[in-house]
Amino acid sequence: MTKTHHDNPASGSGRQVSLNTAEMRRILGSSFIGSAIEFYDFILYATASSIVFPKLFFTDLGPGLGLVAAFATLAAGYFARPLGGVIFGHFGDRYGRKKALVVSMLVMGGVTVAIGLMPATAKIGIIAPVALLILRILQGIAVGGEWGGAALMAVEHAPKNRRGFAAAFANAGGPAGAVLATLVLSLMTVLTGSQFAVWGWRIPFVLSALLIVVGLVVRLKVSETPAFQALQKASDERRMPIVDVLRNHRGAVMAALLVTISVYTTQAIVTVWGVAMAVEAGEDKTAILNWKATAAVVTVIVTFASARVSDRVGQRRALVFGCSVAAVSAIPLTFMIGSGSLGHYAVAIMLGNGVVQGLIYGPIAAYVTSLFPADVRYTGASIGYQGAAALGAGVTPVVASALVLLPGGLLWVGTAWAAMAVVSATVAARYRRHTVEEAAPVTELSAASTAIAATR
Repeated sequence: MTKTHHDNPASGSGRQVSLNTAEMRRILGSSFIGSAIEFYDFILYATASSIVFPKLFFTDLGPGLGLVAAFATLAAGYFARPLGGVIFGHFGDRYGRKKALVVSMLVMGGVTVAIGLMPATAKIGIIAPVALLILRILQGIAVGGEWGGAALMAVEHAPKNRRGFAAAFANAGGPAGAVLATLVLSLMTVLTGSQFAVWGWRIPFVLSALLIVVGLVVRLKVSETPAFQALQKASDERRMPIVDVLRNHRGAVMAALLVTISVYTTQAIVTVWGVAMAVEAGEDKTAILNWKATAAVVTVIVTFASARVSDRVGQRRALVFGCSVAAVSAIPLTFMIGSGSLGHYAVAIMLGNGVVQGLIYGPIAAYVTSLFPADVRYTGASIGYQGAAALGAGVTPVVASALVLLPGGLLWVGTAWAAMAVVSATVAARYRRHTVEEAAPVTELSAASTAIAATR
């Protein structure tokens, strides 16, 4: 089978080579806004699990075990993200990126509102924590389908030499959503005062309904990607993308997972476990949340800057640099977080979440999506990326909470964080197949689908 498009998106297709067009602005805006809304919902839970949920849904446990239990439900959402990648990747690869994204947004919005309306354990007993766990898993499934689709909507519309910057809109939406979620929670701590832990925390969750309406209006206006349209013309063979990925792209999935794990380890240490440490030390909740929001703004800025650089030097080189910075800074930042000082925590979150995470976030979306051919790209990229989210962000707060109880616990936490960063940097440096620098065309089919089409 011959390829229907060349690597230059403009050749032979009449497509624009600039991101500064009405269509591309709409596409990039959709990727950014959609990701921001979904991660607003997802990060709301992460923050609430640090400061509210242990006292509402795990009241029969002590403070330490209650926090571990809350983090366990947080981890369940992260572990559900690869499943969401498989489910939404299947439909995104077979029926279109746009349709999968619309459904994922609707699921996420409905679940988040339901969490905001959930009665506490004191009122409905064991049903409350069980229902909370189920809803968190559904959240994870929804957000697991969001990232891959949002990244592909940007990458598959963009010219080759701007894919890094275009894909960064999907990743930058994450910290932007975190900014919004954190600021709304922070505002509620001020407006509701002592009632924040009773009902004030619920308002940001219920407000998600309004954000979903806005997101759907934007998302429904964008067009399907040229890469998927080419796939529809090339073959209508009904297949299972996950089977193709597991048979033919296991190495790419593992590379995507290991390269991405550093960014989620960083996020979990600084913005989840770190918040809990600061709250337990008696620091003001509003101040902590405000610093967290400020750091997320820095993350967005550094993400776009890093993405621009990656389009010039290559996504692989940019990733190695970002992961190396994470490895070097891990231990000192961990001790700053664990010091019990708000000033130290502020510096740690600005550097760890703002700078380090942004350096890796910038090139990661273009790198990961380029590891897979178009007909299994949604599935393959989502499994690798969301698998890293499950291991990096889901497990890390629980492990860190346990390690810190050991003698020299902070050193153990920092060493583990540094080790994950070293793994990511090493894999990024060594794994070369179909990275953006040597990228296969965005419309290239996998070997399995090419063979199918050849027999038709």
